[in-house]
Amino acid sequence: MQHYTATSTAKTPPPHTGVARFLDACYHRQPDATPVWFMRQAGRCLAEYRALRQKYDMLTMVKTPELSTEVTLMPVKTFGVDAAIIYSDILTPLEAMGVSFEIRHEVGPLIHHPIRNQQDVENIRIPNGPEIAPYMMQAIQMVRREVEGKQAVIGFAGAPFTLACYLIEGRPSRDYRNAKAMMYSQPELWHALMEKLTTVTQSYLGEQVQAGVDAVQLFDSWVGALSPSVYERYVQPYVHHIFDSVKQTGIPAIHFGTGTSALLESMTAAGGDIIGLDSHVELDEGWERVGFEHGVQGNLDPILLLTEWPVIESAMRDVLKRAANRPGHIFNLGHGVLPPTNPDLLRQLVEAVHAETQR
Repeated sequence: MQHYTATSTAKTPPPHTGVARFLDACYHRQPDATPVWFMRQAGRCLAEYRALRQKYDMLTMVKTPELSTEVTLMPVKTFGVDAAIIYSDILTPLEAMGVSFEIRHEVGPLIHHPIRNQQDVENIRIPNGPEIAPYMMQAIQMVRREVEGKQAVIGFAGAPFTLACYLIEGRPSRDYRNAKAMMYSQPELWHALMEKLTTVTQSYLGEQVQAGVDAVQLFDSWVGALSPSVYERYVQPYVHHIFDSVKQTGIPAIHFGTGTSALLESMTAAGGDIIGLDSHVELDEGWERVGFEHGVQGNLDPILLLTEWPVIESAMRDVLKRAANRPGHIFNLGHGVLPPTNPDLLRQLVEAVHAETQR
C-alpha cells in the first residue's frame, strides 16, 4: 500500500465564515459558532435536484463537473451550511479499477460481476491517481472557486470494508453474508481485495486534496455489521493506512459509519481526526468514549426533521447541551437527510445552531 503525500497550501480563512468555523472545529479550536453541514444535503429533499434527476441519471450527473458543481452548491445557497460536500458516489473510483456497475433508481448500486474468487480479485486493476475520477477533481476545483473564503469543501471516499461488501454482494445487503463468509473462510482473498481497495482509496483522497478540498470524510456505511474484535482484525489496519496517508497532507479527516456504537474505540484507534456519531448513541457518551482530545460530528436523528420545528429545536438543544461548548464539535445528523424533509426546516436548523452557539 502506498502513502500519498501532498502539502496543504490553504491560507488562514477569513474569520466569521463557514470555512473558518468548520476548520476551527476540525483542528480542535473554539469556533465563533458550531459549524453545521448535513450528510446527503445535496440531493433528494430539494426540488431543484429532483428536476435535474428528471433529465439525467445519477452517474451522468456525477461524471459531469458542471452538474456535480451545481448540485454541490444547492444546499450552500438554500440552507446556509458551513461546508459543501462534493456530489458524487462512494463507488466512483471502481470504474477506474475496471469494475462495471450501475446505480439503479430505488435500488442503489449494482455490480455487474460480483467478486467470487481469486481471479476476480486479480482482475481488479490499481489505476494511477490521475486516472481515478478526473471529473470529480474538476468539480472540486469549480466548487472551490465558488465558495473560496466562505464555506469549506469536503471530499470523500468509501472505506475499503463497505466497498468490498458492494463488490462481493453485488448490491445493497441486509446481512452482508457473502462478504463476511469470504472474510472468515478465505482470509487471504479478503486481504488481497482490501489491499487493492486501500491503495486506490489513498490515491483517490490524495487527488482530492491536490484538487483543493479542505477536509475529507471516509464513509464506512456498513461496518456496524462487525464486532470490535472482527473489525480490528479484518478492517482497522487498512483504515489506519488511509488515515496515515491523509495525515501527511495536513488535511483533517472525518471517519463515519452507521450502527457503530460498539466500534467507537476501535474506529478512533484507526486514526481519524473527527469521529462521526450516529443517532444510536448519546453525543456526550459517544464523545467520552472517543476521547475529548478528538473531535466528533453529529448527531441529530434525521427522522426528527419529518416533525415540527418545536420538536426539532428541543432535540437540537439536547445535542448542543451534550456537546457542552467543547471545541471540536461539528453539528450534523446521525445519518443522511431523508427525501421527505422540508428544506425550510434545514435552513431553520442551521440558523438556530449558529444562534444558539454564538461565542
